[in-house]
Amino acid sequence: MHLLISPLTEPVADPGSLESLAALYAYPDQVNRGRPWLRANMVAGLDGGAKVDGLSEGLSGDADKRIFGVLRALSDVVLVGAETVRAEGYRPARVRAEFAAARAAAGQAPAPAIAIVSRSLALDLDAPLFTGPLVRTVVITTADAPAERRRAVAAVADLVVAGEGSVDLRAGVAALVERGWTRLLTEGGPRLLGQLAAADLLDELCLSLAPLITGGDAPRIVHDAQMPDVRTMRLVSLIEQKGFLFTRYLRHLRSDDPVTP
Repeated sequence: MHLLISPLTEPVADPGSLESLAALYAYPDQVNRGRPWLRANMVAGLDGGAKVDGLSEGLSGDADKRIFGVLRALSDVVLVGAETVRAEGYRPARVRAEFAAARAAAGQAPAPAIAIVSRSLALDLDAPLFTGPLVRTVVITTADAPAERRRAVAAVADLVVAGEGSVDLRAGVAALVERGWTRLLTEGGPRLLGQLAAADLLDELCLSLAPLITGGDAPRIVHDAQMPDVRTMRLVSLIEQKGFLFTRYLRHLRSDDPVTP
């Protein structure tokens, strides 16, 4: 890996090491004072497509998966849409021995929880996300979700009701923060990321750019979002590895924004 741009004051000798990546992608100090930070981790091809044959796997590579693992290991909770859970075959986050001491020192569970956003609750409740997670899975839904499905989900996961008709993501995220989960990570998919961006909840975007032109009709990483205005982001780090670019963008500071790394 080659680090091209870094916000760190000390040189990074080996940006490919887990220790260096953890330092590069560290959450801002505000999370230790109860103020949440929501970052997104997404991958896209050179022509903007977020999927190949309906999945993000075809855009990924070894370095992308390494950074994916680091971002999960730093987080308290991974927020993901139900469509992505179904398509990508989501499983519980695993324990990473290399991060065990740091997580314990920060008061974190051994692995992050998975929080699923689902209005219909059309979920496979026999899947490992519900039968064997280290941290009980959370499902965020609406007050008018099917009552029978709500009861079934509540038996195997922590159910959070946020909004009616559509999930109120601000209320849903607030419910996660109330659990002490201030280090938030979303892995999309594109529709959920669009909704989070439109709700002005996105603080950071970690975008992996694959050296591929995929064509087709795959969505962009932010899909079907009714944005109130264009959001300006600022680049703070850039890593290159075998033609892949790993970017990290923070929201442009406004007068009422917290101090960021």
